[in-house]
Amino acid sequence: MIYFIATFVVFLVVIVAMAIGYIVNKKTIGGSCGGLASVGIDKECDCPEPCDNRKKKNAEAERIAKLKSAEQIL
Repeated sequence: MIYFIATFVVFLVVIVAMAIGYIVNKKTIGGSCGGLASVGIDKECDCPEPCDNRKKKNAEAERIAKLKSAEQIL
């Protein structure tokens, strides 16, 4: 039983340390192997054309960027 408690405490300490590290650095955990880009896939779905939802999001992002640049000029 002592091994179970010791192991649980060690895992708990590691999880708490990772949580504190995230809170302090505000940086997400990232992989080291490059993800999908390492196998030649540029985006998740690898579609030739983005879907309608993605087109809407891109258009909205462009509109917001234009508004922000217009505000900076004024």
